[in-house]
Amino acid sequence: MFASNIDKIVEDLERQELEAPTGIASPQVYSRLLAFYLYQNDLCNAKFLWKRIPSSIKSSNPEIGCIWTVGQHLWKSDFTATYTSLNAVSWSDTVSEIMKNVQDVVRSRAVDLISQAYSSITLDTVSAMTGLPPDVCAAACSERGWRVEHETKMIYPIRKIPDPIVQPSSEDQLYKLTDFVSFLEN
Repeated sequence: MFASNIDKIVEDLERQELEAPTGIASPQVYSRLLAFYLYQNDLCNAKFLWKRIPSSIKSSNPEIGCIWTVGQHLWKSDFTATYTSLNAVSWSDTVSEIMKNVQDVVRSRAVDLISQAYSSITLDTVSAMTGLPPDVCAAACSERGWRVEHETKMIYPIRKIPDPIVQPSSEDQLYKLTDFVSFLEN
């Protein structure tokens, strides 16, 4: 439900920023837009937004700085600091749901990264990358079907098999190329 209309919300927030009567949007617009950029993992747009937010708004609304701190840690792929920054603040109603979803999506990306990049990894590293306590982390890994060795505290992830890419047959490609050339000749 949350992710279903994010693009429309972001577009609306960007429009509000552009159409602000004084050229400066409200702090709520900036904070929500910055948080949504982090949710989308659009760190370039988040950085450019941070640079164009007026200093007066940054200084009078410390929560915007806290959101950007999360963005900086995401930029560096520092998962431990990202979770620390996300949990260090009691987020306002304006961004609390977004930041909770940022944490969930960062955790999901970390799990996907672990499953694609590692054949074995320590429980402590998985715990740091997911922001979960080791005991919860071990249980979550077992639920995913990953092998967990409690004695050595090693996790053996199972690589997620990507959906097969359907390639058109050579005949289909030749037919499309012939149609295209025929169109150009006309």
